[in-house]
Amino acid sequence: MGKLYIVPTPIGNLDDITLRAIKVLKEVDYILAEDTRHSGKLLKHLDIKKRMVAHHMHNEHIAAAKIVEAIQGGDVIALISDAGTPVISDPGFSLARACIEAGVEIECLPGATALIPAIVNSGLPADKFCFEGFLPIKKGRQTRLKILAEEKRTMVFYESPHRLVKTLTQFIEYFGGDRRASVSRELTKMHEEKVTDSLTNLLAHFEAKKVKGEIVMVVGGCN
Repeated sequence: MGKLYIVPTPIGNLDDITLRAIKVLKEVDYILAEDTRHSGKLLKHLDIKKRMVAHHMHNEHIAAAKIVEAIQGGDVIALISDAGTPVISDPGFSLARACIEAGVEIECLPGATALIPAIVNSGLPADKFCFEGFLPIKKGRQTRLKILAEEKRTMVFYESPHRLVKTLTQFIEYFGGDRRASVSRELTKMHEEKVTDSLTNLLAHFEAKKVKGEIVMVVGGCN
């Protein structure tokens, strides 16, 4: 019987990978990658010469059954995403569920993920928090924000740079402009930025500049 390893990869700095992850990536039969060109840069940096197979949101539902069959046939496979831990707002859920349903062994390695550094850097309570990932873009967005307006735990969101200002504006509408929040941008990269302030001041800050890069938003809960 084979095995599926779920392997976190760096969110920015390529040195943020565990020794165990490197060992696994070198030993598996092949690697399932969200973007083989992107992941190829990491493997080159780590001097890992291993075959990669594309596994992304557009084909994961179809591919899952074939991958499960391959693992049952003895293949040992690693699943990685472009950055961070697969399945967390990244492809991999369908495959992980299919493996569990088929009785195939899965092992998830600990490692990089953007949400933990962002919440620790924010200065907001981290003893209890909820991870919301990406909010719905259209349908269900306002309903979700109304529910979250009463959430007492610290909330963590992922957001794209071109929607950041819009989301901050909506947060002010539903949570109030005085609510404390933090925006972390390009974590572990050269142009990393972390700003903690009221939602009103955060909006003014990011309205005044062109925003690029991956973003994690941390918002204090309702008191």
